[in-house]
Amino acid sequence: MTHQALLETLSQLGLESGDPLGVRVQQRVVLARDGSVRTALALPQLLTAWSRLFGVLRSALPDHEYHSGRELCALSQHAAGVTASFSDGSRHHADLLVAADGLRSTVRRQLLPDTIPLYAGYVAWRGTVDESRLSARVRQQVLPYFAFDLPPHEQLVAYPIAGVDDSAASGRRRLNFVWYRPAGEADTLRDMLTDNDGRHWPEGIPPPRVRAGIIEGVRRAAGEVLSPQFAEVVGACENLFFQPIFDLASPQIAFGRVVLLGDASFVARPHCGMGVTKAADDAMALTQALNRHDSVDVALRAYERGRLGEGQRIVAHARALGAYMQAQLRTPEERETAERHRSPEAVVRETAVPL
Repeated sequence: MTHQALLETLSQLGLESGDPLGVRVQQRVVLARDGSVRTALALPQLLTAWSRLFGVLRSALPDHEYHSGRELCALSQHAAGVTASFSDGSRHHADLLVAADGLRSTVRRQLLPDTIPLYAGYVAWRGTVDESRLSARVRQQVLPYFAFDLPPHEQLVAYPIAGVDDSAASGRRRLNFVWYRPAGEADTLRDMLTDNDGRHWPEGIPPPRVRAGIIEGVRRAAGEVLSPQFAEVVGACENLFFQPIFDLASPQIAFGRVVLLGDASFVARPHCGMGVTKAADDAMALTQALNRHDSVDVALRAYERGRLGEGQRIVAHARALGAYMQAQLRTPEERETAERHRSPEAVVRETAVPL
């Protein structure tokens, strides 16, 4: 999903593309169990896929400045900057290290070993389906919209994105969906994260290792609880996989000459649709701080002051939006929040919109 702040950042970087960045929709709809429209809301939005956005960003970076396939093992700071050591034995020195290495950040683990992702109590089943594989009913009643299905304590969202060739033309798009389902951590989730060989993957199981019975079970559930349109979508999806949902809020994001950015610093549940936009805002704030201050250390402290509270706010908002899907609601405050955000009207109005 895109927000205006992300588009403005791309424009400031001179990365506007002549090709469409995504697919535009004008309306949101919620489907009832029988397939009828339960709720509708006019809300224009541009929807993109990460692969399309990554292509725009990657094309702006010369090949000799882009290195992949190397694992960061350790870092050390000294008066002149930072030294990073990699798994291939190489060491690199720099004035500044920007850690944008995601939810399982190696850098954050070294600097904040007690700050770990916290399981939210539910998982997201994800997938995409080529437009050409969908029935006429789904192409007419789901594909043109940002669409929702809301079984009790669950939520499915779906929207069109460009096809594998980045085409946003009718007939060549894909339907992307995310289906949130509660899963108790000690029982259901543990079973889902255990492969056929009995190996447990606590940080997320690779999609090819998910047991066939788990996939078959969620396909059956689709027919039992979803609208006919979305049951068809889940059934037609060939790349069905799931991810546990986590919260993460770092108490500190600047450490001398090292700074955390994007999901390495804060991870919000996907309901706000803010992950990429938040990272772009972080990057712009860091750039501005470095431009304003001669000292890197001072600039990073200024960046932290500006972004720490914003990251906490986004994580708290996403937690509130997803509370009603948690396998357990632990406190009266969580139960009150869940009720406030449970109604179809609240879900369709608050999901994936700017704060």
